[in-house]
Amino acid sequence: MQSAFLKLLELKPSNIRNVEAYLVKTAQNTAYDSHRREQNGPVAYVEDDDIRELPCTGPTPVETVMSRQRLDILEGAIKDLDPRTREIFLLHRLEGLSYPQIAKRSGCSISNVEKHISKALAFLTKRLLD
Repeated sequence: MQSAFLKLLELKPSNIRNVEAYLVKTAQNTAYDSHRREQNGPVAYVEDDDIRELPCTGPTPVETVMSRQRLDILEGAIKDLDPRTREIFLLHRLEGLSYPQIAKRSGCSISNVEKHISKALAFLTKRLLD
């Protein structure tokens, strides 16, 4: 999450249409990149002749387009959540606050926070699957 915020600070936030979606996607990409680096091990020097034999481990163009479309759907769905549910969901998912922390900050019960998170997840999942 820290690297996502760092990248946001390096850019001009006015150029980003949806800061929350940008942060979520940047954090996901950072986690994926880190996971890939761990799986692939250290980078080694490769001769030019050997490059044709290396498999491409990145996403295909089709996968990239599909991911972008899913992100657009998710961004729209988050905007369509009622404001209270959206606020609680983003506090949990983006800021990483626990349910008790959110309850304290929002002035509601932990049970109420659980209901909002559950409502948000069900709504977002439905939108992604439709």
